[in-house]
Amino acid sequence: MMTNALRVLNTQGISFTALDYPVDEDDLSAMAVAAKTGLEPDRIFKTLAVLGDRTGPFICVIPGSSELDFKKVAKASGNRSVEMYPLRDLESLTGYVRGGCSPVGLRKKLPIFFDETIQIWEEVAVSAGRRGLQMLLAPASLISVTGGTLADLT
Repeated sequence: MMTNALRVLNTQGISFTALDYPVDEDDLSAMAVAAKTGLEPDRIFKTLAVLGDRTGPFICVIPGSSELDFKKVAKASGNRSVEMYPLRDLESLTGYVRGGCSPVGLRKKLPIFFDETIQIWEEVAVSAGRRGLQMLLAPASLISVTGGTLADLT
């Protein structure tokens, strides 16, 4: 099934590999995705919606086994404080559901911050826009297509 994220990559001529995997609705974690795809957890980047007190909503993309450091995220994004974006509003903001949120092809144009560790990989996996589908691509392509910024987020 073609998702908005995959359409964007195709339109831009960006090379990627789509990876299907079985979904467990009770465990949508990056660790579960790693186990099912055979990829290292830190090579699978999770897409998180965050709300800043000054900037409003934005996106953070971090390694699967990491947690956001809210102080670092606030500093990188120009906010005094940040919190997770309300889950109930995720789909209306991004066009994607929890466990299937991609940094590519968002419904609204949002600032996107990638954890700087993304640069150590030749290819990384991010959600392709639905649960059970990842896309593997070069970090430089991902950052370029999203207009993202590198920062220390974890």
